Amino acid sequence: MLKLRNILYIIGVIALLSSCARMGRPDGGWYDETPPHVIGSTPADRSTDVQAKKVNIYFDEFIKLDNASEKVVVSPPQLEQAEIKASGKKISVELKDSLKPNTTYTVDFSDAISDNNEGNPMGNYTYSFSTGDHIDTLEVAGTVVAAENLEPVKGILVGLYAEMGDSCFMKMPMLRVARADSRGHFVIKGVAPGAYRIYALNDQDGNYMFSQKSEQMAFSHDTIRPAFCDALRQDTLWLDSLHIKDIKQTGYIRFTPDDLVLRAFEHVQTDRFFLKSERLQPDRFTLFFSYGSKKLPEIKPLNFDATDRLLIEPSVRRDTITYWLRDTALVNQDTLSLALTYEMTDTLGNLVPQTDTLQILSKQPYERRLKEAQKELESWKKQQEKKRKRGEAYDSVMPPKELEFKLAVDSKLDPDRNLHFEFDTPLASADTSKIHLYAKHDTLWYVAPLRFEPVKQKMWGDSIATAESKRQYMLRAEWRPGIEYSLEIDSLAFTDIYGNASKKLKKGFKVGAMDDYSSLVLNIAQLNGENLVVELLTSEDKSVKSVHTTNSTAAFYYVRPGKYYARLFVDRNNNGVWDTGDYSANLQPEEVFYYPYEIECKAKWDVTLNWNINEKPLDQQKPEKIKKQKGERQRKIQQRNMERARKMGIAYPF
Repeated sequence: MLKLRNILYIIGVIALLSSCARMGRPDGGWYDETPPHVIGSTPADRSTDVQAKKVNIYFDEFIKLDNASEKVVVSPPQLEQAEIKASGKKISVELKDSLKPNTTYTVDFSDAISDNNEGNPMGNYTYSFSTGDHIDTLEVAGTVVAAENLEPVKGILVGLYAEMGDSCFMKMPMLRVARADSRGHFVIKGVAPGAYRIYALNDQDGNYMFSQKSEQMAFSHDTIRPAFCDALRQDTLWLDSLHIKDIKQTGYIRFTPDDLVLRAFEHVQTDRFFLKSERLQPDRFTLFFSYGSKKLPEIKPLNFDATDRLLIEPSVRRDTITYWLRDTALVNQDTLSLALTYEMTDTLGNLVPQTDTLQILSKQPYERRLKEAQKELESWKKQQEKKRKRGEAYDSVMPPKELEFKLAVDSKLDPDRNLHFEFDTPLASADTSKIHLYAKHDTLWYVAPLRFEPVKQKMWGDSIATAESKRQYMLRAEWRPGIEYSLEIDSLAFTDIYGNASKKLKKGFKVGAMDDYSSLVLNIAQLNGENLVVELLTSEDKSVKSVHTTNSTAAFYYVRPGKYYARLFVDRNNNGVWDTGDYSANLQPEEVFYYPYEIECKAKWDVTLNWNINEKPLDQQKPEKIKKQKGERQRKIQQRNMERARKMGIAYPF
């Protein structure tokens, strides 16, 4: 009996100790936070006089390789893509191009290597070897941003040339390359001492040179001389996720330059050729060109008479031209045959006349439209018959189709805005005597003066000529803050080219009071005397107001309360729009700057800010909140054990 009691006691103690042990240990054990390590390679890392084109790299655990085609970069660039694959605890790299003599080769894995279980990233790892008797170790680093909006450019190639001539970028592959990460950041490694020029290229054809205008690119004529120096950095040691244990200064070798900023842009596609014709609606057809021309194309009808029967509506850039068919007989003709003569770019880059014969087919054949119209008529007759039987008022003749239009007006109108009308079809007439605007003062309504006029658009390619829109109109008036208005439009005020007339409309709205708004003044002293276009932006990076100024002061009035951002560009040619660059003309894109902070505007506030465009580097100016290209989160399991130990009350490290 005693023996049994002793046995039960021992079992209980063991169970208690086991229970206590489990309380101090998280379920499943602690996380493995150790990244994989290289234990060897053939040829050895940083070997010289190497002639083998196959490399094997060995690790202390099973690894995986993430997105090697995008993240792993071999330099010098390989015209025939290298074969890179992971298997177990090994990565093999096989170069397909012939090895160049006396050259340092680097295989930059970036953060593509991680362990197979927990996904711990190895970090930025680069393997290198040389076919000569020494290894080149200098580096060049920086950032690539989009010239138009300073967005980081992910995945673009950045390369060096030892040649100083402008034509090298179009005649020979880059000497050494790197690829920008999700932050637009790049590091070109294995660079030899010397003088270089740097370029960026979204290489679409894989030849590592600028050979197509459609390739996004960046260039700089600054001479780069890579160097290095001793430097110090601060390393922070953490007790836990909230408390700092110590800040130490650590020495390291700094490679320069490491702060280059390249502004990437796309060329305007100036090669002109005919793209397509389209007739989605029976009353019009549209011609599409790759690029605009001051001279509109000539049309020679082959199966119809076009005399005074076409209304031409070109786009602002004159690359899209819509032809409205004025005559109902033409609208009902399913196939239009014509000879189209237009300016086209030849193989030498010159504009030459070209004539094509087109068969333009309606997507809505006349027979189908007749059937649909008949169904609509029968449905209308049934509705009227039901009204007649119920003793309600009814019509015996179906009313004609009404002219539809869009009127952009909210219940609250800003004092510096006007009313915008957009019609589905071109107008033949607008009777302004049937447009009435009334303003309410105290309790009485008074007639308010107005102007109703077509929107004028400055035509592309012409610094003087403007064209009046056929379908967009503006109603202008002296909008007084805090006043209520009523817009009343009589029926038949507007008639389109097909005889369709508008219906009666009454729209009430109020102009915001002065106390509802804020004002904002930005002083940009560094750009005094320059032509500037300054824009106020939303959190979506969209412009809500813009100001053109030459005195370095941009004033925005009637700003609705909210949080905003600001951007400006230097308008070199004073055309009011941002212009891209041109490599062949040695022309950089127009400079763009962002105000680096959020701007808060409150009702009744007058905000004045000084904007120093040099306060932050160009690649750090755009606020993170409005960046669309976000930096990818690094794959880390860092501090998971620390957090788990903290919750369990256990000291870490243990």
